[in-house]
Amino acid sequence: MPIENAIAPLTVVSPELSAREITVNPTVGGESFQASLGKAVASLDQLHVDADKEVSAVALGGGNLHEMALSLEKADIGLRLATKVRNKLVEAYQEIMRMGV
Repeated sequence: MPIENAIAPLTVVSPELSAREITVNPTVGGESFQASLGKAVASLDQLHVDADKEVSAVALGGGNLHEMALSLEKADIGLRLATKVRNKLVEAYQEIMRMGV
């Protein structure tokens, strides 16, 4: 048997699948990655805006010191979490780029 005939094309192996049926829909099963990432960044930004408001209120003589400390800690934890997620995404991307095809 010649080497050219050793591997059958995909259409012969599975004729019921056509090229039109094999499409990628990024929103199947929920929202897209871009939308999820946008919401996460907006939420992180809101944590920092709230912390800034609390700091300004305390600096002007009003506000609650305890609430300010809590909002600053929430913003700090959110930023550390976002940094860890970014690092994991970069590591995953680098691992994929190292893969041989």
